[in-house]
Amino acid sequence: MSVARNHAVGLALLAALLAVPAKAEIATVKRVTGVATIERNKKPLPVAAGTKLETGDLLATGKDGRIAVTFIDDSRFSVGPNSRIHLTRFDFDDTTHQGKSETRVERGALAVVSGQIAHENPKGMTVQTPTSVLGVRGTRFVVTVK
Repeated sequence: MSVARNHAVGLALLAALLAVPAKAEIATVKRVTGVATIERNKKPLPVAAGTKLETGDLLATGKDGRIAVTFIDDSRFSVGPNSRIHLTRFDFDDTTHQGKSETRVERGALAVVSGQIAHENPKGMTVQTPTSVLGVRGTRFVVTVK
């Protein structure tokens, strides 16, 4: 291959890599106590105050674990002990405050203070459990799955 062709191929690969969007940070862990992890792409990661969360993350706590999270739309989650909470979907436009938030509680407890997504669109935030789907209409609520 010629030097010019190698250069062109390299530029094309670089452009392709730059065009792949990075996963957006949707929330920040504010506080952690006890045993807690984040599972991202099926890999456990340590969690600490300041950890950035992404769509698809699974928050897991042990028998003494708790995680407090603040989302970019100002929603707040408090994950209780022995919980598995999956951040299934989170889309938010900071300009219009429109978006969609979907969370799945596999087990444990989740306390929620809804943010701008739920305030702008009563159907914008849902929480799924193994037996039901909750549409968020209020500001504060708790979901517990045994």
